[in-house]
Amino acid sequence: MAGEKSLMEKNLETIIDTFHHYSVRVGHPDTLNKKEFKDLIKKELPNFLKKVKKDDAEISHMMEDLDTNQDKQLSFEEFIIMIVRLIYASHEKMHEGQHGPGHSHGPGLGESGSGHDGHGHSHGHGHGHSHNH
Repeated sequence: MAGEKSLMEKNLETIIDTFHHYSVRVGHPDTLNKKEFKDLIKKELPNFLKKVKKDDAEISHMMEDLDTNQDKQLSFEEFIIMIVRLIYASHEKMHEGQHGPGHSHGPGLGESGSGHDGHGHSHGHGHGHSHNH
């Protein structure tokens, strides 16, 4: 019997569950059609994709870019490419203006200048992250 899931494990499950919450609505239950993708972007990523959420043409362009097999639907594998890009972009945003060892992270995508919901995030001289609550 496995122990309680870590925060990261719970967050990974949230991504999977959110994808399926939208993918089961119309058509194939394991893919997002254009409307399902648009709904997911607008409702689930309103802060990370501020510029995109109001622009249907930009959402369509994103979907076309992610739809590597050009079947007008996004499989989970295609969808997760966007998630990886968002995580990477948010990490890069956190590092803007931060240089050298011992630096700290600023806000990521979708965050105000107040930090991570009260969580400071800094790199020490080693490889670990420390989270100050």
